[in-house]
Amino acid sequence: MTQEKKKHTTSLLESIVILVGMLACLGILIIKYKMTPHIPILMVFTVLLFYGKFRGYSWDEIHDGIVEGIKPGIIPIIIFLLIGVLVATWIASGTIPTIMYYGFKMVSVKFFIPTIFLLCTVIGITVGSSFTTISTMGIAFLGIGHILGFSTALTVGAIVSGAFLGNNLSPLSDTTNLASGIAGIDVYDHIKSMAETALPAALISLVFYGVVGSSSKSANMAGIQQMADVLMTHFDISFWAILPVIILFIFAWLKVPAIPSLLTSSFSALFITLFRSKQHYSLKVLCDMLMNGFVAKTGNRQMNVLLSRGGMASMLNSAALIILALSLGGLLIKYQVVEVLITNIQQFVNTPGKLIMMTIVSATGINFLVGEQYLSVILSGETFKSAYDKLPLDRKYLSRTLSAGGSAVNALVPWGVSGIFIAGALGVNPIDYVPFATYSFIEPIISIVIGFTVVTWRYRKNQAK
Repeated sequence: MTQEKKKHTTSLLESIVILVGMLACLGILIIKYKMTPHIPILMVFTVLLFYGKFRGYSWDEIHDGIVEGIKPGIIPIIIFLLIGVLVATWIASGTIPTIMYYGFKMVSVKFFIPTIFLLCTVIGITVGSSFTTISTMGIAFLGIGHILGFSTALTVGAIVSGAFLGNNLSPLSDTTNLASGIAGIDVYDHIKSMAETALPAALISLVFYGVVGSSSKSANMAGIQQMADVLMTHFDISFWAILPVIILFIFAWLKVPAIPSLLTSSFSALFITLFRSKQHYSLKVLCDMLMNGFVAKTGNRQMNVLLSRGGMASMLNSAALIILALSLGGLLIKYQVVEVLITNIQQFVNTPGKLIMMTIVSATGINFLVGEQYLSVILSGETFKSAYDKLPLDRKYLSRTLSAGGSAVNALVPWGVSGIFIAGALGVNPIDYVPFATYSFIEPIISIVIGFTVVTWRYRKNQAK
């Protein structure tokens, strides 16, 4: 055909109707009726698919939108599958049981929740990955918390808050480097600026966990020693079991990408399993474990439930949901819904406070629309970069705002990549832990408050010179 393709345009009203309709449908089905996100997202995706055809898009254009939407999720999906392998091998080798064993010995019951928040923060800063922190140390802390009598939602909330706080303050983090790269500033300047909002959010979270944690159920002290004995009897509790953790930390500091880091740590754990495990593993059993996860047979039902997890199959549910969510996001971008909404927001950004608030709103909105933290950082950053220069406002405020509204908030979205991952790795409904993931929603609020106060004061002071 030589005829020129029809120009597709989406109005602001049309974009708002699509946004409200989509979020209403997802919210009602997922939150009110407690459905898993897969089918609600598939339903919305189906409606959008045929809506695009009705609006004049060709099937090739629609398919291109889906493909472009899925592309950013390919590497995360592979990482998810490898984390499933990592978890299975870390349990079989005794790595996670060793962490749990010494956790039982050292962790104070009264300060357990704030302690795991701080530990996950330190680990997150060290390895530069919230996903790695959650899927490894998070599982160990979840097991300890369960034995001590703490609710799963509260324990997971503290783990998630610490992991994402550490991720946002780590020079090794991919999202930290992405935010600073989009803003065009040095990563350490970004972290220094990020601390101005992240540390108050961390302090508020720490106080919250201290208060809520101390008022939780009394710990089951009678069963703790029994659980420790079960771990010692059935797993290799030793220094050797910690080697996969050390390898992961070393690779993180050497800035080795996630995929080779996870593979190396997994196979080191597999090597330890073969030579030090108290159980005999054939090649077939090992391969089955890597695929379907480790199955604990300790004679203790509670411990079996806690330590029977991992394997690539455990992450397939999450991978399917990510593909659906990103496909949905790809259609929204293809139909220009996201572009129109962000473009119309720009007209309100004539002060530092408003600019920072709208950047947060934009990044948060994209998280809920698309479910992908990388796209929320990239799209918001590229859209508002010129507005920061025009005002003018230092781009360090842009980079930290992108991290607050882009990276941290993604953990709060049940159909987002992070929310899906957390649900799969820790076996918890995102709706349950979200109220306790305080850092993820306090950080954006503090960023906005500081934007209207401290940043505005600095801006006016500089303008007066």
